[in-house]
Amino acid sequence: MRRSRGLGRREFLRIGLGGFASLSLPNLLRLRAEAAESGAEGHLANEEKTAVILVWLRGGASHLETFDPKPDAPAEFRGPFGAIPTNVPGIHISELLPRLSQIADKYALLRSVAHTGGGHPAGSLQVLGGDPDAADKLTPRYPDWMSIAHYLRSGRPRNIPNYVAVNPVDRYDSFTIAGSTYLGPTYEPFRVIGDPSQPNFEVPNIGLKDESQKQRLRERVGLRQSLDQMQHTIDASGMMEAVDQFEAQAMNLLISPEASEAFDLSREPDDVRDRYGRHAWGQQCLMARRLVEAGVEIITTEFDGPLCGRVANWDDHAVNHHVFEANQYRAPFFDQAVSALIEDIYQRGLDRRVLVVVTGEFGRTPRISYVASSGGGVASAAAGVVQPGRDHWPRANSMLFAGGGIHTGQVIGATDARGEDPIRRRVGPQDFLATIYRHLGFDAANIAIPDFSGRPTPILRDGQPIPELSRQS
Repeated sequence: MRRSRGLGRREFLRIGLGGFASLSLPNLLRLRAEAAESGAEGHLANEEKTAVILVWLRGGASHLETFDPKPDAPAEFRGPFGAIPTNVPGIHISELLPRLSQIADKYALLRSVAHTGGGHPAGSLQVLGGDPDAADKLTPRYPDWMSIAHYLRSGRPRNIPNYVAVNPVDRYDSFTIAGSTYLGPTYEPFRVIGDPSQPNFEVPNIGLKDESQKQRLRERVGLRQSLDQMQHTIDASGMMEAVDQFEAQAMNLLISPEASEAFDLSREPDDVRDRYGRHAWGQQCLMARRLVEAGVEIITTEFDGPLCGRVANWDDHAVNHHVFEANQYRAPFFDQAVSALIEDIYQRGLDRRVLVVVTGEFGRTPRISYVASSGGGVASAAAGVVQPGRDHWPRANSMLFAGGGIHTGQVIGATDARGEDPIRRRVGPQDFLATIYRHLGFDAANIAIPDFSGRPTPILRDGQPIPELSRQS
């Protein structure tokens, strides 16, 4: 093969496809052909390209320290924080969230989510993929809703990936908690790794700055010259067209000004960046807003890392964190980032098209536990010092929904006086997923996708969209 100057094909593929996760050519060819045959766009119930931004609280946030405070519970349950009124009469949330308390008219709280997944992997797989199994698994059995939406929305050319994970929702320690499973790696997200609040932050594989490199890529449109040998080994069934489309998308990421601009937070005014917060979570949310304005339809962003405290997640066992110090530490970052995102969605007229969802895999035990810390650090006493914690609690959790044309300024469901179990309007993961699919315009009850064995597998096994969120309800 004759080599050309500048970017070779191998280098182009490395930088152009790196963000799409590992990808084998056989899987690419097979899945692209299947996607074309499935007529996936035909599953849309309407023409409006709605979008979802998922803010994922890895490890499971305490519902009592966020959206379902119980200030009148006995001392062994309630914790030290009070509840404050919001701008919607009758709705109170934790005093740790003053910014969100002022915009309660722009979101709805669901306080009665319950399931059976008591471990981080099982809880995540239930919420994100609808797996009914209560047991932890190393890898998912079913694709998550994000990959399914990406699959069902595939088929038309884009200058920017349609599923972007800004600090991806994908793993918990050695467990994979989300993924495309039998859809294949083609429908994994474009991953943005790193802290976007840092001055040297860059998204790799987006936007070549060297105009000469861009020109050399333009001259290689379709990569026909470099693919001559490959064409001889592939039949004439249209597979090469699929390869060309995928590589064209990769090239668009490198030369498209739209893609480059969408990921470039430096284009935002300083006051906007300040409003979101000059920290990782704030800038992750700002990037999510920029991406959705650029046309991306599925966006996830995970809140974890140093802003959570010593163990870098919301898993506030006493062995990990002093649960109350941890929530007090992280709350200002969380409150600022999420409230700014919600306000921006409304101020920019995106509130009907874009649904924002904030949740983790489960809540925390209402009864406070006391165990010796395993190590000192942010929000954790020195090793051996007994401190308070809250453990896993799939029996009750709260979710926040904003935008999406939903009925806001309300609380759906309720837990008992201690926050242990739903006493009104219990909602399960399947209902949550049905709500997401309804917003995205999918007739989920009538969609099945072939699994590894070729057997049609429904994307929703049961459950109904949460009717209280609909303005028509």
